Amino acid sequence: MAPANHPIYHKDEKVFCFHHEILYEAKILEVRLTDPEDRKSPHEYRVHYKGWKNTWDDWVLQDRLRKATEENKELAATLRRDVENALRQRVKQASAKKRGGSDLSSNRNSEERQSSVPARGTKRSRDAEIEKEEHFNARPSVRIVMPDNLKALLVDDWENVTKNLQVVPLPAKIPVNKILDTYFEEEKPKRATPAEVDVLEEVLAGVREYFDKCLGRLLLYRFEREQYHILRRKWESGAEGYVDKGPCDIYGAEHLARLFASLPELLAQTNLGQQSTNRLREELSKLAIWLSRNSERMFSTKYKTPGNEYTDKAKGISNPDAPGTATSRLF
Repeated sequence: MAPANHPIYHKDEKVFCFHHEILYEAKILEVRLTDPEDRKSPHEYRVHYKGWKNTWDDWVLQDRLRKATEENKELAATLRRDVENALRQRVKQASAKKRGGSDLSSNRNSEERQSSVPARGTKRSRDAEIEKEEHFNARPSVRIVMPDNLKALLVDDWENVTKNLQVVPLPAKIPVNKILDTYFEEEKPKRATPAEVDVLEEVLAGVREYFDKCLGRLLLYRFEREQYHILRRKWESGAEGYVDKGPCDIYGAEHLARLFASLPELLAQTNLGQQSTNRLREELSKLAIWLSRNSERMFSTKYKTPGNEYTDKAKGISNPDAPGTATSRLF
């Protein structure tokens, strides 16, 4: 049995290493204890980033390193694309805001020339709004990687429900709990330490909790709400086949994918630090990539067309638990 403080990575091993939000290919040059006097202290690793000068070589702790697997290679590529896309988007927004500011200033000057009545409090109010926006944008962003396949499935899902007036057959053949359990069993052997397994368990527990809380409020289209009320009454009353059941036992991949689309907005409201945000983003992105890879067996192949009675009722229903549709939250 390996000693409790055995290093996970070794000299000359090829790895991936996080630098800010991007995962780079790297090679381990040296391994040492953070405290040479304490054999139980954590190990740290001197890494060389592939394609970078030696001046960028760095000593890092284990939590920034990942094994050189195909899954992590794909994650590295998608994270890089996501960061590049986000950067381009920020540049576009900054340019648009700059142009809009100039137009606004020009319009305001024109209006002031035509009116002798000053607009009291206008600048103060505008500055307050800008300050609130900047405060919100300063929070760490959890931009989850959404593979193109998953985005396409979300679009198809939206069309099936909102345009074709169909619903996902429920209870799902593979419910959210089963999906997350399957992912855990497949991912657990890839985790190098018990601490990494604990992180995986904690993230999946959080996904379950968010799904339970958000389903009726954020993840349903208007046409599905009657179906939700019917099923909710069953699991709350303990009807046959629904004893000790809940949203994660009834709903499946379609609604789980919708949660991934909504999570960045939801997680922006938390007080996570940058390191925790980066780790959470990595974990959720890996789960989204895995779900995309396994979409053929996880997603329903056919949607259900309900009867006229359901359709008429669904069109006229108003659900206080769901103030708005999920349409605007998909992307």
